[in-house]
Amino acid sequence: MLTDAQARQAKAKDKDYKLSDSGGLYLFVSKTGHKTWRLKYRYLGKEKRLMIGTYPEIRLSDARSRRDSAKLALKQGRDPQIDVKKQRLANEELASSTFEKYARDWWKVQKPRWRPVHAEDVLNSMERDLFPKIGELPIHELNEPVLLGVLEKVEERGAIETAHRLRQRIERVIRYAKAKGVPIFGNPATDIKEAMSAVPKRKKWPALTKVDDVRALVRKIDTSTSYPITRLASRFLALVTQRPGMVHRMKWDHLRDVDWSKGPDASPKAHWYIDSEEMKLEFDRRGDEEFDHDVPLSPQALEVLFEVRKLSGLGPYVFPNCWNSHAPMSENALNSLYRRQGFKGKHVPHGWRTSFSTIMNEKLERGLMMEKRFMIDRLVIDIMLAHLPTGMSAEEFAYNRARFAERRRELACEWADHIMVGAVPLGELVSGRRRRAD
Repeated sequence: MLTDAQARQAKAKDKDYKLSDSGGLYLFVSKTGHKTWRLKYRYLGKEKRLMIGTYPEIRLSDARSRRDSAKLALKQGRDPQIDVKKQRLANEELASSTFEKYARDWWKVQKPRWRPVHAEDVLNSMERDLFPKIGELPIHELNEPVLLGVLEKVEERGAIETAHRLRQRIERVIRYAKAKGVPIFGNPATDIKEAMSAVPKRKKWPALTKVDDVRALVRKIDTSTSYPITRLASRFLALVTQRPGMVHRMKWDHLRDVDWSKGPDASPKAHWYIDSEEMKLEFDRRGDEEFDHDVPLSPQALEVLFEVRKLSGLGPYVFPNCWNSHAPMSENALNSLYRRQGFKGKHVPHGWRTSFSTIMNEKLERGLMMEKRFMIDRLVIDIMLAHLPTGMSAEEFAYNRARFAERRRELACEWADHIMVGAVPLGELVSGRRRRAD
């Protein structure tokens, strides 16, 4: 049997030669002095040779261990050469299994589940904060210190919530890679959660909750010098109290039971139909017609639509972008308008939902506290906001929206009457009469 000393002392000769060990293992010494471990064996009656590796990178004990593994493969009916090739390919595949590769694959799989805006945000956040730092690293080599270091850089710029969202995305990408067969033990993105900065308590949307203040806001916006469609969008949002994004993306073909050839009074059952795909819902509820949302339109809301139709009726969107009539209103248009009118920190477009819920619930409480209808109307208000009331199942939610259709319309009209006291007539709002400078 060969010894380490013999292997170390083997010198180059005029010809190649070999030093035998045992079990078919030998050290091949070339005439240039290069030394390699090789194994001679027979497979299916044919003599073959397996290249094990170079000496001294692979010591004698390691070479014997690999010889024994090859012998075991032969006993199990496998060709050791094939096993080595497969392992080499697996190692190459593992080396190319970068975080960015699996992150992009995961994103493509998840993309159909998300709204386009969210899908774009997810990819942009990874391209900005993750791929430049860990994109080229093999995903199975990521560990807690590496990930924490990347996320701490995001926290340092004050983006605490973004850092936590990125951690969740890393966690899901790693789970995806594991499901695809990458040998990863545990999930380092899960374990670093406790070492990250706490997410600041979410602030509530600024909102006016006194009816006199709400009426003053309506008048202030009405008399501003802003783009007429933006002011009409603000009034419509105040009347329907839906999420601003849904108003921005609202199309003319979303409206139901409206006779455009006659005035608003000819469409007492008019409503705005919102497909569940547009709603803020869990993925398994989006696309389910049971969760489609319809908004009864008060006469005042319908009047806004008749007025704005004169301006945007030829395009697809009710409230189009001021630069492109075939694109929806900018997400920031109403926010900017409210800030310019002095309501920064006091009221935002989303705040109309809080205004409606607070003022109407207080109004009901004063008038109906001792009646059974009080609790029902509180539930109806939640349904009007497309909120799933506490304790109500999804099936009950779908059923009750239909059941309380008339009461929802009554409350919508009551709200409109309540906040439009002293509002500028629509004709004057559009024409510019009685308008003062910002």
